[in-house]
Amino acid sequence: MDSSKCIQLLENHDIKPTANRMVVADQLATMEHPVSLTDLEASIGTIDKSNILRTLNLFRANHLVHVIEGGNGCTLYELCQSQHHDNDADNDEDAHIHFFCEKCRQTICLSEKHIPSIDLPEGYSVNSVNFMIKGLCPKCSRSRR
Repeated sequence: MDSSKCIQLLENHDIKPTANRMVVADQLATMEHPVSLTDLEASIGTIDKSNILRTLNLFRANHLVHVIEGGNGCTLYELCQSQHHDNDADNDEDAHIHFFCEKCRQTICLSEKHIPSIDLPEGYSVNSVNFMIKGLCPKCSRSRR
């Protein structure tokens, strides 16, 4: 992602574009699937874990990243593709289903499959939604045959 697009993305989410924030956002934009903090730290290499985590928490608070409870128990992060900041966690235009392959252990975004709306009983409020399907991805399904 070029720097002007990165700056615009951060500003659209009410985040001041610092050098570290731009590096983390750019790295997340290049990832093909949700990644762990450890994976992100290894791929960046120039920013320590605590600064990356602080940046991810800021991004999460401003709806720039999705935080996913991965199928293998770890926390994963992915860049939210919505172009604006919205405080309504129940109205995320980029909320989608994830698939965890139990053979290759990859978590895959099913971006075109949106999370269905659920009407909760009165008195309940939503802070986040995690929709994870587990099974075999197409590649692992083919290799079983």
